[in-house]
Amino acid sequence: MNSRSNPRLETLAAKLDSLKIDAMLVTDEVNVRYLSGFTGDSSALLVTTDQTTVLSDGRYDTQLADECPTLLTAIRPPDQTLTQLIAEFLASAGLQRIGIESNQWTLAAFNMLSQTCTSVGWVQTTGVVEGQRMIKDADEIAITRRAVDIAERAFQSILPMLPGRWTEREVAHELESKMRFLGAEGCSFSPIVAAGPMGALPHYHPRDQKLIDPSLGGEPTLLVDWGAKYKGYASDLTRTLHLPNASDRFRRAYAAVLEAQLAAIDAIRPGAKASDIDAIARGVLQRHGMADAFIHGLGHGTGLQIHESPRMSASSPEALSAGMIVTVEPGVYFAGEFGIRIEDDVLVTPSGHEVLSRLPKGLEQSEWLL
Repeated sequence: MNSRSNPRLETLAAKLDSLKIDAMLVTDEVNVRYLSGFTGDSSALLVTTDQTTVLSDGRYDTQLADECPTLLTAIRPPDQTLTQLIAEFLASAGLQRIGIESNQWTLAAFNMLSQTCTSVGWVQTTGVVEGQRMIKDADEIAITRRAVDIAERAFQSILPMLPGRWTEREVAHELESKMRFLGAEGCSFSPIVAAGPMGALPHYHPRDQKLIDPSLGGEPTLLVDWGAKYKGYASDLTRTLHLPNASDRFRRAYAAVLEAQLAAIDAIRPGAKASDIDAIARGVLQRHGMADAFIHGLGHGTGLQIHESPRMSASSPEALSAGMIVTVEPGVYFAGEFGIRIEDDVLVTPSGHEVLSRLPKGLEQSEWLL
């Protein structure tokens, strides 16, 4: 296949000279899907300047013909491993310098490959395709919009169904059911549904815990972090609900988190440093005396994986570019009391940004009525 018939492969092929390699061996399954459209597993791509070959097995003959019909294929028999196929194929390919995704290989597999392909010079690379994936094309943006829409509609559909007798686990299962009904492949990650003080645990796992349970102590709140996976792409949202009689302490904290999120979103534009945007959110919480309660980064990129580059954190080296989709999710966590996180998915546009998610998030709009 001439890589110029596929813009993503063309972009990668154009990088080979600067990487000083004759070909790129892509073995990360997510990267294989991104570049070729192939959704199977146990396969690899060999990308040269003028053609791309999928190295796979007989289970995927029909699927390969359907999903990427213009690509060349090399199919291994049942008694051959993928690494053995790669070694056999490369041994006869006449390529001198091949880039590999170094974080994808075990030492044993690489030793076998290098011992078989003794004429090949191996060049370790890191983040080549992942860097390309940071900038979403029009199709990826449209698919992500749909993933966000599905997640929002599912959440809105269960709000009237949240009596206190439900458990965290039941809410998580109901969210997944609704998202699948609306066209999602499933959840983009295991939903976090955290009642009361459980919301102070950022990566909490839902339990058979009633949503309203005085024995829990703390504030009667409900933090829900969820997302839909649609055509492989992820959405990621968080809302924190509260009862109408929420304490003044909760209300002040909620207002601070919302102010921090809105300030950070307002700063998103091409060229802005991710670390500077993280600092803006922390600065708002610092003014409210809550900086120490913000114990994670501001956000992350999304795409075929729920966590992708760029990282939105104090240590992030990246600057934002048009086409990136990032989460903005400041939070504060008070052990034994409550946690608050507000999260939206934001597209970096040529002139600034667009918030893809539309769910209400004001204090009064987030009341949880029993």
